[in-house]
Order: sequence, then structure tokens, then C-alpha cells
Amino acid sequence: MVNQQVEIPLGAKNEDEDTVKTWYFQSYDFTLMQLWTKFLVEAAEQVINGTGTGFYDLHLDRIDMSWSGKLPLLDYLIISDGHWFFRKLYLHEYDKLVGCVYCSEGNLTDFGINFAIRKAFRTAFQFINKCEECNGLVTVVRTFAPAHFENGTWNDGGDCSRTRPFEESAISLAATEYDIRSTQVEELESMRSAKGGKGFGLLDVTKAMMMRPDGHPGSHRDFMGMNGFNDCVHWCLPGPVDMWNEIRENT
Repeated sequence: MVNQQVEIPLGAKNEDEDTVKTWYFQSYDFTLMQLWTKFLVEAAEQVINGTGTGFYDLHLDRIDMSWSGKLPLLDYLIISDGHWFFRKLYLHEYDKLVGCVYCSEGNLTDFGINFAIRKAFRTAFQFINKCEECNGLVTVVRTFAPAHFENGTWNDGGDCSRTRPFEESAISLAATEYDIRSTQVEELESMRSAKGGKGFGLLDVTKAMMMRPDGHPGSHRDFMGMNGFNDCVHWCLPGPVDMWNEIRENT
């Protein structure tokens, strides 16, 4: 007989306005830490007359220290990002405005979302690889997991009411979501090939998650005053995310 029981961790500890949370599992002497960042790199929302615009200035060559400063505490890091890049962004490198994403200013080049994601992941990987206090750190990249809004976007009535997965024939590997995944994998493989680099692994979930429009909370999640909006970005637990754990446990 196998004796299985769920351990309740010691109370979550919140730091830095909930961008850092930790849970401690005493019987395993194991700490789980959640590090939250919008873009991996430094970013500041543009504010007009005291109101946030939803537009951001991204410094593509500067790491966001709110998460990266915790790396020396970690043995394993699972890193993912992508959805926050789907908005108007002004891109900076070496303190110069070099372009944008989703902008129409005539004097700026719109480089597109993949350019910004590539640069952000490259900066993150380079920082991790050069971290002198991160001996033994293993970094796993979880590839982009797409949203499934239909009939609109998150703030104009979009929903995700499907109850069955898509057939494989219904998805396209030419879609933006898979392009983002390919960009992440390319940057990861480039870092893997660097001499003397740290350990990097891949958890490739994009294609599988493209097939799961049925796996989101949808209208059943009321979070931080978002009542009335459908959550077609995050995933249900239990649900498709359990597959990620199964893949990780078998590699």
C-alpha cells in the first residue's frame, strides 16, 4: 500500500507588492518561489496626467532585477513570458529609442512582437549565464502557451466557451503563437551552444496548448476586480497544466 498525502506548505510569504511569493514544504525541506515579471527586462508604463496608458518603455538590454536578483537563491528556474508583449511598446537599447511594437509613429520602425521577445529572452539568458553566484542553477524554458479568445479580446467581450480540444488539423504552425515559441527555442539553443554555459532545458508545450481552447477558466474566475471579463489566458488546475508536470517528471 502506498501512503500518499498532500502537504500543506507553511504560509505564503509575499514580497515586493506580490511580485515574489514563497511557499515552504517542511517535510521535504523544499521551497517554491514565484517570481513575477511582465517582460523579463526593465520596463516602465507611460503615464499621462496621472493615468497609466497601458503603453510601456522597454529597455531591452537591461534585466529586470525584481526577479533576476533572486537567482542566487535558486537551484532550478522555470522561465516563461510572452503575453505582455501584445501591446504598444517603445523599445530602447543603450539608452536610445530604437523602435516600437504596435505603433504607427512615422519616425519609428515597428519591429514586431518577435523582435522584442527575442531581445528580452536573450538578455535574460545572458544574465543567467553570467551569474557568478548561480553555481549549479538549471534553467528550464517553458515555451509560449497561447490564449484562446473568440468573439473579441479580453476587454471587449472575448470568451472561451469551448468544451473540447481542437483536432490537430485545426491548428496552424504558421500562427503567431508558434512563431513566438520558435523564437524562444532559437535563443535557448544559441545559449546552450555557448562554451562554459550553465544548464538550460526546454519544456515545449506550445503545440499541445494550441489545441486546448477548453482549458481556461473563462467566465468562472473572479480575480482582482476582473469580474465580468473572461480569463482565456491562464489555465485551469486540474487541467492541461498537469501535462506540463508529467513531461517534466519524465525527462
